[in-house]
Amino acid sequence: MTRPATPHGVVLLTDRLVAHGDLVDVVAGAVHGGVRWVVLREKDLPRADRAALAVDLRAALTQVDGTLIVAGPDPLDDGSDGSDPLGPDPGGAGGAVHLPAAGPYPPPALRLVGRSCHDAAELARLSTEHYVTLSPVWTTRSKPGYGPPLHPDGLRRLVRLSPVPVLALGGIETPQQVTACAEAGAVGVAVLGAIMRAADPAEVAATLTSAFPSTRRTTDRIPVGGARPEETT
Repeated sequence: MTRPATPHGVVLLTDRLVAHGDLVDVVAGAVHGGVRWVVLREKDLPRADRAALAVDLRAALTQVDGTLIVAGPDPLDDGSDGSDPLGPDPGGAGGAVHLPAAGPYPPPALRLVGRSCHDAAELARLSTEHYVTLSPVWTTRSKPGYGPPLHPDGLRRLVRLSPVPVLALGGIETPQQVTACAEAGAVGVAVLGAIMRAADPAEVAATLTSAFPSTRRTTDRIPVGGARPEETT
């Protein structure tokens, strides 16, 4: 089986409770601003409501060949209906999910599986996952008191230990923070509040996306060892 593409660049995590407007509209704005990977959270919703929301978000992403990842072991779609750009797996597995550090282990046999990790011990438990998030890099408004923060130096150390690509997560709200995470070795950044709370999610998404080195000239990058970006509160 061909290894799937993994999330990279700016990855949006949803939270309708803090979204500045209708969640689908906020995600659509972020997609317009350059986001191509979205993680659907909203785990408090009944499955039917969550599945309906997944359909709407996939519709917004399909227009730009984007991908919806579902938090938890249930992808809310087996990929067989053509709505998942990853497509159905030849072995019958489809969908894309992001799992918590707590489990399940081993992960389900799906086309794309991510895992939340926070330290070396959790990275050592990985088996067939395709990517991980490492958090928190900075203090975050979404989970106050969660930490301690890794900061770019701690992120860099864990990136070197990870057997799979890493998304940096936690308190990332500025272009300088995006670049710092990329310089630490992350292939992408997972963002919630900066885009969800934005009055103009398209503008914020575009600003953060353009700060990622893959979308900028190398000469524009902030040098390693530069000033540490401020923490967000």
